[in-house]
Amino acid sequence: MTSLDATDARLLLELARTPRATGVELSQRLGLSRNTVQARLARWDAEGVLGSFERRVDPRALGYPLAAFVATRVDQHRLDSVVAALAQIPEVTEVYGMTGQTDLSVKVVARDAEDLYRLAGQILEIPGVERTNMALVMRELVGPRTTPLLERLAQR
Repeated sequence: MTSLDATDARLLLELARTPRATGVELSQRLGLSRNTVQARLARWDAEGVLGSFERRVDPRALGYPLAAFVATRVDQHRLDSVVAALAQIPEVTEVYGMTGQTDLSVKVVARDAEDLYRLAGQILEIPGVERTNMALVMRELVGPRTTPLLERLAQR
């Protein structure tokens, strides 16, 4: 993935403000040629700079008001198969490989406490999972964001 420049950052900030803007609108707002805007959008698409649309869908709107992080210790010889099994659970929304005492940080969503209990058991049943420790998300205080980083880059 190539690094982004200040023009990229300005364009991404404008897309963050108005995600449905057309290439023509973006070029007019930023004083860029339509070809420049289209070329950058195409490059970002090809390089995977922009995340998937599904990241914008709030699980609460789908009937999953609870979220939790499951710190998971794994038999290192079975790491790949554990990750594959986690990916098969629809309520697992994110999995991160970690350093330290925890091997994986697994974010799950659930309909209620009973559903969360079921998920905890399902994760523990995966061959290679040695131990878990669950922490319930009480409130999201700072959500996923890149705007401050884009603003810094745009000022360069």
